[in-house]
This record gives sequence, structure tokens and C-alpha cells, in this order.
Amino acid sequence: MVDRVIATEATLELIKQLQAKHGELMFHQSGGCCDNSAANCYLPGELTIGAGDVLLGQIGGVPFYIGKTQYEYWKHTQLIIDVIDGHGGTFSLEGPEGKAFHTRSRVFTDAEWAELQAAGLV
Repeated sequence: MVDRVIATEATLELIKQLQAKHGELMFHQSGGCCDNSAANCYLPGELTIGAGDVLLGQIGGVPFYIGKTQYEYWKHTQLIIDVIDGHGGTFSLEGPEGKAFHTRSRVFTDAEWAELQAAGLV
């Protein structure tokens, strides 16, 4: 089964660093004005997950949620979470590290899309 969200090696390494520093983590990508449409990393409880959110999967053992509205725009794509140097200007935990999570994407192939549909994941 194709994953709906994956992470680069640089992202996985940064997740390990953040876990060592903060403990348990979670990701959320929304479309709001304050947290933009980047993948943001939080401590559990810093952001309430509810009916307006979709669990896409896990990266580095950390749950990754996306807002339903954003999901509707991105559901045909695999999200690829990467890391860039700089500050994303968000409330995300990686900011003090001089890094920012960056979302890239690719459109699912027809076969991958059919597999996700057959599994009831879209």
C-alpha cells in the first residue's frame, strides 16, 4: 500500500532530534493564515485534533494530520515532508533549530490511486 505521507532522511533525522529534546510529537498541516499550509510539528495537546482533521499516516513514528479542507485539495497527492534551512515563521517546534519543515508532493499514479480507493482510504 502506498503511503499518503512520507519523509525525507533529513526530516527523519530532525524528528529524532526533536523527540530527544521534547518527547512525543505530532504533525498537522492546515490551510489557516497563522500556521500557513506548511507541515507544523507540535507537542501533543498544543493543537486540538478533531472532526475537521484527517490522519494521513505517520512519519518517523509521529502521527501526521491534515485539515479536511486542505485534504480535499491534496488527496490526489503523496505528501513528501522535507526540511529546509531557515525559519518558517510558524509555531512549529523546529524553528529554534534554524530549520523549517517543507511540504513537497507528487500526484499518485493511477494504480496507486486505485489501490487507495479499493482500501477505502480516499
